[in-house]
Amino acid sequence: MLSHKDSWFLVLKDKGKTGVGECSIIEGLSPETPAQVEAALPQISTEIDLGLDVLYQKYAHMPAIQFALEMAFGGLQSEDPFVFFDTPFVKGQNPLVINGLVWMGASHFMQAQIEEKLALGYDCIKLKIGALDFDLECSLLSEMRKRFDKSSLQIRVDANGAFLPEEALEKLERLAQFDIHSIEQPIAVDQWEAMAHLCAVSPVPIALDEELIGRHSDEDKRALLKAVRPQYLILKPSLIGGWKGANHWVELAEEYSIGWWATSALESNVGLNAIAQWCADKQVTMPQGLGTGQLFTNNFESPLYLTGNLLGYDPDKDWKFKF
Repeated sequence: MLSHKDSWFLVLKDKGKTGVGECSIIEGLSPETPAQVEAALPQISTEIDLGLDVLYQKYAHMPAIQFALEMAFGGLQSEDPFVFFDTPFVKGQNPLVINGLVWMGASHFMQAQIEEKLALGYDCIKLKIGALDFDLECSLLSEMRKRFDKSSLQIRVDANGAFLPEEALEKLERLAQFDIHSIEQPIAVDQWEAMAHLCAVSPVPIALDEELIGRHSDEDKRALLKAVRPQYLILKPSLIGGWKGANHWVELAEEYSIGWWATSALESNVGLNAIAQWCADKQVTMPQGLGTGQLFTNNFESPLYLTGNLLGYDPDKDWKFKF
């Protein structure tokens, strides 16, 4: 289990205003390495007068850097460095519905998490699968379904590419017995033919996640969606080029009649806030994957709050972030 994660913060100051952007990466998943980030940020400090558009293009292959730049420049353009979109959400209204995330681990550990989420009132739970014996994972899902039918509890699963192509359909057919809403990335990336076949015949709708990382051009993104035809996309701004990258995927998803939702990628409350506000601006209705901020022992105090399965923003509460 991940017990440590680095983030870097880009702070811009101009004419009495401040902007703060978080560069958050997950080693082994993000295109950037820590060394690349630590080399890029000092360089950016000498190039900041080039402006957001030029810098965004220059760092096209470093999506977490792009997102940090968007946040920092966005803060400079706002009366509040942490408010980017004028929505009811930042005025303390219309909190976002989120899913409850259950991490992989021993069965008793996962069961305890499930019970905790259910007790808090979550009606959408996402389970990471693929680390345990598959029979054991199915047993956990079966017990959940005995207590809650699909009308009262939505179950999402995320395999993180753990299934082999030759076994995936059989496993998806077993998962379908439990009225699973969707499965993220059942097989590993860059197996388009196999993934396309699964998306066409799977009884469980398939969402692409890791498959989106590293795809920068419109041509490349369209090629993926045309070839694979998934039912859903999972959008993680720190991994796909921030708001701009996510907006492009949303446009394509709508064009190809593909559903989507956003998920945080272990950002601190700074990055989580930026993603939540973008979701609110999109007027999303599906549960979003935005509950990871509570995992940290040293997170920043912020106006964000969790009440059951709702992520809200309290405009009367201050950020505890030293500029």
